[in-house]
Amino acid sequence: MLDQLRRCVNVTLGEKEERMMITGLHTVVDIFCVGCCSIVGWKYEAAHEKTQKYKEGKFILERFKVFGPDGSYFATPHDATFGSSDADDA
Repeated sequence: MLDQLRRCVNVTLGEKEERMMITGLHTVVDIFCVGCCSIVGWKYEAAHEKTQKYKEGKFILERFKVFGPDGSYFATPHDATFGSSDADDA
């Protein structure tokens, strides 16, 4: 399950790159946790398809890569179904 955010804290951004995803070609940057330096998602810098422009500037966090305040994986019971994300097909 993915969370889509307009702002994100405690992260650093990687280099811009063109990435082919299910929804088309996008310019993205990976998002790294400042604590452990792991990739926890990505940010859409630019969408090349007109129908995907709404994604620009938004952050995508992969919940299974983020820990909650108690140190456990940040997921709720309804998050138990896993699917593929755009990044899986890149």
